[in-house]
Amino acid sequence: MATTELTEQDFESTVLEGGIVLVDFWADWCGPCKAFAPIYDAASEDNADIVFGKVDTEAQRGLAGAAEIQAIPTLMAFRDGIGVFKQAGALPRPALNELIDQIRALDMDAIRASIAEQESGTAPTGA
Repeated sequence: MATTELTEQDFESTVLEGGIVLVDFWADWCGPCKAFAPIYDAASEDNADIVFGKVDTEAQRGLAGAAEIQAIPTLMAFRDGIGVFKQAGALPRPALNELIDQIRALDMDAIRASIAEQESGTAPTGA
């Protein structure tokens, strides 16, 4: 599967669709971004069950700001609409493959339970 350009209009709906979504935040002037692009594109071809999105930080400044992107390339991963990974820097192919394997292996029920616990722990208890 080829990579998909994401914009402010379709980012949220893409991430919330479910399954695994990887997002590469990049810019045309960024050397490490250009070096990472063929690795990312090849991984997208080898993992048809995963959505591989790309966000051009120059064209989508609002989206990059909302995602708190401070360096590029930055790779974010979502599973079932939940952000599970964010890291700046280009990954070599073996590291990207390992990351994909780790995301596939996540126990999403445990993650959802942990999120619910955190949210309930910070909720006001009333007067």
